[in-house]
Amino acid sequence: MTDQDTRYEAVRSRDARFDGEFFFAVETTGIYCRPSCPAVTPKRRNVRFFATAAAAQGSGFRACRRCRPDAVPGSADWNARADVVGRAMRLIGDGVVDREGVTGLAVRLGYSARQVQRQLTAELGAGPVALARAQRAHTARVLLQTTGLPVTEIAFASGFASVRQFNDTVRTVYATTPTGLRAAVRATRRTATPSAGIPLRLAHRGPYHAGAVFDLLRREAVAGVEEVSGPPGGRTYRRTLRLPYGTGIVAVDERAGDPGRASAVHPGGWLDARLHLTDPRDLTTAVQRLRRLLDLDSDPYAVDERLGADPRLAPLVAARPGLRAPGAADPEEYAVRAVVGRAAAERLVRAYGKALDAPCGTLTHLFPEPAVLAQAGSGAGSGPRPGSVAESGFEGPLGALTAALADGTVRLDPGVDRDDAQEALLALPGLDARTIAEIRARALGDPDVVPPGVDVPDTWRPWRTYALHHLRAAEER
Repeated sequence: MTDQDTRYEAVRSRDARFDGEFFFAVETTGIYCRPSCPAVTPKRRNVRFFATAAAAQGSGFRACRRCRPDAVPGSADWNARADVVGRAMRLIGDGVVDREGVTGLAVRLGYSARQVQRQLTAELGAGPVALARAQRAHTARVLLQTTGLPVTEIAFASGFASVRQFNDTVRTVYATTPTGLRAAVRATRRTATPSAGIPLRLAHRGPYHAGAVFDLLRREAVAGVEEVSGPPGGRTYRRTLRLPYGTGIVAVDERAGDPGRASAVHPGGWLDARLHLTDPRDLTTAVQRLRRLLDLDSDPYAVDERLGADPRLAPLVAARPGLRAPGAADPEEYAVRAVVGRAAAERLVRAYGKALDAPCGTLTHLFPEPAVLAQAGSGAGSGPRPGSVAESGFEGPLGALTAALADGTVRLDPGVDRDDAQEALLALPGLDARTIAEIRARALGDPDVVPPGVDVPDTWRPWRTYALHHLRAAEER
């Protein structure tokens, strides 16, 4: 939607399909909202539209306390697009600006900091610093309202450089102090502790076919790193995460957050999750990686409309509205797993994975880093450990892949150019085109991948990855 009058109609009808795709602000109140905000619809002449929450904040508007526009799903464009703006938004979501600054973001994108600033501002109305600031504000609100952490600790955990900067940002975005923001939520809801974890609501737009996602996660689960427990419709997925500042353990429930909805297909809303972190500074990064794994920022309306128009796919889409194309919580980990398979991946975990300081049930290890595997594959150190996968090609495709990931020849981070990554993978000895297509679809989150030898019509573009998930789901039934 680009026409402002059409956007206003979406606001007037409180159309949740566009939550996160754009924001509107009301000049007479100084508040910005999501399109589905339940408040009285403002007059058209008083409304302004923005591509991002950061742009609305930069124009002096504060977040609505009723609809919480900072908590909407991310725009599906940022995961689908392959241009600089899309890549930059994925990196900002992963916390790169907080960790490496705008200079680090620009280096990863292969542009100058000035070029990145100009492109983001021109299209989104906000530069990388403002976009990262809006993200920090949301992280701060989550920690303030769900944990008992001291306010000073939350300031630095959210990515702010100082307590003063933290206080000023919270006042600007939410028109209250950090203490006031915390007091707005009943104390009984602030239950998170280091042992209990941080409770989260992972928002998604439209229907979400959780059953198929959890089926896939169960089939692929690597012992020691992942587990799926419980009966279908009420399962919980748990896994370990390697994060920039420490480690994490996440648990996500298959059932919708609304207790009144027990169906495996959720007609909009959220998934409940709980996150245990050794360092709260990893909250933003962990949430974004989990969202990519579960494909929570997808636009199921656009996907289902295109694929549902095809006679072959129409009954499949009708049977599974909101079917997602899961990604990967750790792209490098997924690439290794795609090359060696599940059984060999479990042997890698036992032989080379880093043991958790405090195991949590069956979760005992982090998946081994590429550098560790590359060193083992090169014969450095003490050589292969008992239970290694040397007999499964550890010194062939796996050795080549881990060495390339370790030295940066192959990059799979959220900001990488997908075509460049594919070319780098094709240059490695022993990697077949089908495996590389799997890596592109899952590790790089490309929504339009077709493995070699599979004949599909161009009318399925740009959602061919989703179309293949529909076909596989139908075959597995």
